[in-house]
Amino acid sequence: MELSQYVEMLRGELTALTRFADEDARRTAGLLAESLESPVRLTLLDVLSAAAAEITARLDETVVEVRLSDGEPAFVVSMALPRDSGEPARPEPAGSADDTGTARVTLRLSESLKGAIEAAAASDGVSVNTWLIRAASSTLRAQSRGGQPGARRGPGQRITGFARS
Repeated sequence: MELSQYVEMLRGELTALTRFADEDARRTAGLLAESLESPVRLTLLDVLSAAAAEITARLDETVVEVRLSDGEPAFVVSMALPRDSGEPARPEPAGSADDTGTARVTLRLSESLKGAIEAAAASDGVSVNTWLIRAASSTLRAQSRGGQPGARRGPGQRITGFARS
């Protein structure tokens, strides 16, 4: 999906608003439009990510993700893979049933842990974000059932290497 056309539409609207203004106002609007390009792109990406998360929450066993490729978003729709342990393929998010929206978290990882997470996500055929959400959700579910966070739940289902900050 090309975001440039939407950013350009907003720039055109701002320019149209100043067509009857003096030269200083038009120049200021032009500078403002240029400086808003990056925040507008980030906001559009947030909207697309929130929409994908909302769609995923309403679909059974289907995951909709937004991935960046060359700085442009692309939607990826995939079926969640069943697990050998009998647990659902896509764990329910922790928290109440009325949770809405998403939150952004900055996570600092060692390079080796980041590489291991990227490899695990790639082998599962999901994004790093989806892999981390699944890992956190399954750990929280295990804790709520009285299990240990790192306890083995089935072949290949062990989660290790949590980071604290």
